[in-house]
Amino acid sequence: MIVLSSLTIAAVIVLVVVVAFLLAIVAAAVRILREYERGVVFRLGRLLGNAKGPGLFFLIPAVDRMVRVDLRTVTLVVPPQDVITKDNVPARVNAVAYFRVIDPTAAIVEVVDFSQATLQIGQTTLRSVLGQHSLDELLSERDKINQILQQIIDEQTAPWGIKVSVVEVRDVEIPTGMQRAMARQAEAERERRAKVIAAEGEFQASAKLSDAAGVLAKYPIALQLRYLQTLIEVSASNNTTTILPIPLDLLRALTGKGDTE
Repeated sequence: MIVLSSLTIAAVIVLVVVVAFLLAIVAAAVRILREYERGVVFRLGRLLGNAKGPGLFFLIPAVDRMVRVDLRTVTLVVPPQDVITKDNVPARVNAVAYFRVIDPTAAIVEVVDFSQATLQIGQTTLRSVLGQHSLDELLSERDKINQILQQIIDEQTAPWGIKVSVVEVRDVEIPTGMQRAMARQAEAERERRAKVIAAEGEFQASAKLSDAAGVLAKYPIALQLRYLQTLIEVSASNNTTTILPIPLDLLRALTGKGDTE
């Protein structure tokens, strides 16, 4: 009985070990990928067909190796870069890029680290493109420069299965002396516009006065009515003494006596 019990225990242990080994093999063979994931499989170092996923699939343990690839859009922050603009102004510029993997196989096979490689391409392209534009263009034509950056980076990363959708220049830092010079320039421009507007107003006012003088010269009675209106406005003010100069022509018109000469 003791011998049988020992054999039975040994058999159970062996069975448990075998079952655990089989479960380990199954666990190593089964892979589950989410909707936004793909798996690039290598069998004994050789690429095995197209990328797997999403869903459930099986691998051969110790023979197949899988690399997961995320297909979601990635935000890549390009650190500040020191650039010299076309008009020799030093500036410090940073940017942000949005990209995603559209070919998982190329992203794993063609480049060691596609995210780091895209970052390096973004840094060099940022310095190169901004060096071809002046400071005024960098500040006023931001959308145009963003489009140029996106096209260049996307063309260079396309062989890696990367699609760069958006590149945005975020901050542009210029020296303090240049900021003061730009402020003085903006102030001078505002003063110039104010003087031009004032001159245009004076010109228009003088033109209207010239037209009014022509009307008054053509109709003397209009001048007399204007004079009477001015007298009413002066008398309405809080003055203790008001001196009213009355032209002789107006007196003759009011008395009805013309020039007898």
